[in-house]
Amino acid sequence: MQARQAAIDRAGDTVTSGQFQARLAELIALPTVSQAPQCGQVMRQYLEELLAPDLRGLGFACTVLNNPVAPELPFLLAERTESAAFDTVLVYGHGDVVAAGDGWTQALDPFQLVQREGRLYGRGTADNKGQHALNIEALRAVIATRGFLGFNCRLLIEMGEERGSPGLADLLRTQPNRFKADVLIASDGPRLDLGRPTLFLGARGSLRFTLAAAPRDRPQHSGHWGGLLTDPAIRMAHALASLTDARGALRVPEWRPGSLTDDIRRAIADCGLGDVAGRIDPDWGEPGLTPAERVFGWNSLSVLALAAGNDAAPVAAIAASARAVCQLRFVVGTDAHDIVPALRRYLDAAGFSDVTVAEVPGSLSPATRTDLRSPWVDRLAGSITRTLGNAPAILPNIGGSVPNHVFADIAGMPTVWIPHSHRACGQHSGDEHMDLAMAEQALRLMAGIVWDCGLTN
Repeated sequence: MQARQAAIDRAGDTVTSGQFQARLAELIALPTVSQAPQCGQVMRQYLEELLAPDLRGLGFACTVLNNPVAPELPFLLAERTESAAFDTVLVYGHGDVVAAGDGWTQALDPFQLVQREGRLYGRGTADNKGQHALNIEALRAVIATRGFLGFNCRLLIEMGEERGSPGLADLLRTQPNRFKADVLIASDGPRLDLGRPTLFLGARGSLRFTLAAAPRDRPQHSGHWGGLLTDPAIRMAHALASLTDARGALRVPEWRPGSLTDDIRRAIADCGLGDVAGRIDPDWGEPGLTPAERVFGWNSLSVLALAAGNDAAPVAAIAASARAVCQLRFVVGTDAHDIVPALRRYLDAAGFSDVTVAEVPGSLSPATRTDLRSPWVDRLAGSITRTLGNAPAILPNIGGSVPNHVFADIAGMPTVWIPHSHRACGQHSGDEHMDLAMAEQALRLMAGIVWDCGLTN
């Protein structure tokens, strides 16, 4: 117990000493924007010059792997093998960030770490440099205290997550033995509450599709032709409105999942919505479900874009066409490959055979969910409780998307995500930051997890 606590304290003390902040400053300073043209050099620099030397110092063998789909977005695989009899833990993170963007306080430089009023500001502090840097510090603390991990560790850092993780699935399909593990432990996304650690075991799936009504190739005068020609915008409005009721409850039968079981309901009830509970529209979504069940245990439709004519300079003409881009977020239990065919059948039956439907290529992200009864869930949640004295929130899945299906479906391992951020962190917007008190707590709980992963070996 004393040695475990020493490792936990060692990890937490990296905030007090400033060691964690200094390391994070080095990572933030490199603008690893994966959407930027010709970004390959800076991506390799992040892996080869910043991460690999540090990990080699911790006894990891490091290899930079070429991306089979996007050569400018390489991967780093770091491996520390201690015994064939030990469990193997795969740790995942990503080193790429989105562009600096607008909305930053004038005194803040997105690519210079600034500590102010208990926060660390900079692009990547929350998504995802700060999160994987924190996990590496936890590994360091245990190795320094115990001299070994007590498990085999593989650490995978990709540089293209913000572009949809191109090549990640191909990498794990073509080199499965290099990534074989007993569990994935990853950190991305936000906690439910700033002060309460969260485990999530998967993610809702996501699929984009387009609807189009295009009865003619050019607009027509609304006075001469109004009342004589089909208005595609009106057809589109009615087609979209038929998909849900006025509060957004889904009407396409195949889009309504049947997987909201009692154990899933109990887990969601313990979590709630966290720190956004007061900012929702309580009467939106599926009736009969709690707001938390609607986002963590149910499917939802969003209209991402809707266009007909030119709203900036409208003319007196019936538009030639109307188009909508939509997205269905869906949970395990929904047949992802039947989402668009089911929509086609529904529209035909509802009298909208003139509205075309097309899946957006490459937009499918499958839904995943590790079994709540997995021994790894109990083991990791128990470790956090042991460290902090309070149980974490355990979500069956988050409402958004992460590349979890690559590890759950392709690699076939249980997955547990332990996020080190919070919803108001400025992720993908201005003033991105990591809360310093949360970072210290996260360093301590992750050191406890690293210690306990080797406890039974």
